Amino acid sequence: MLVAAAVCPCPPLLVPEVAVGAAPELDAARAACADALGVLAAARPDLLLVVGPTEESGAGTYAEGTPGSFRGFGVDVGVRLGRATADAPPEGALPPSLAVAAWLLERTGWADAPIEGLAVAEPTSAERCIQTGREIAARAGRVALLVMGDASACRTLKAPGYLDERAAPFDASVARALGSADVSALKALDIELARELQAAGRAPWQVLAGAAEEADLAGALLYEDAPYGVGYLVATWS
Repeated sequence: MLVAAAVCPCPPLLVPEVAVGAAPELDAARAACADALGVLAAARPDLLLVVGPTEESGAGTYAEGTPGSFRGFGVDVGVRLGRATADAPPEGALPPSLAVAAWLLERTGWADAPIEGLAVAEPTSAERCIQTGREIAARAGRVALLVMGDASACRTLKAPGYLDERAAPFDASVARALGSADVSALKALDIELARELQAAGRAPWQVLAGAAEEADLAGALLYEDAPYGVGYLVATWS
């Protein structure tokens, strides 16, 4: 049963070494993420599942102890998903979204429950995402989710996806859904619109919706902004 969830953005810029001189611009987002992870710890889960978007080649599960790296972004910073294990995969195996999650967990000193990672390919259908969430919720008596994903990347002229007038309303609707733990609204997200707006969080959010079907959780929106023209949201369900 899902007992808590935290939703965080996943730009590598959250890692100060990657952001370099621009690091202070995301201090508020980092603080909100830390608060969100505190909600997960307070729920005392038996299992923490970290869910994030990826390309098709990186989709799949990642065991506790899997290492990741930000060397692809020009800095020699390594991370690990939870505790090290003897049979951990090769260095750098985590996709970027899960590497950012691992960095957040290390930063907050997570040691409360076993961790597993799930990278979801961005084109995955809503039905498949929702079913995956249901299966996750049944994994243990008390399951927590750390859900990684950005909103639209089309909020300004300088955004990665350029300006799209549909981006701000889309992000606002997602913020409302996450802030109110609205499972139905997340299930109904328009996959094609999310793709056009480069909203990488769509699939992980719908995994959350599936996991929360039988839960009675209240939502709280902790952060909402669009630095660099990309929508970043932090929310908790508990």
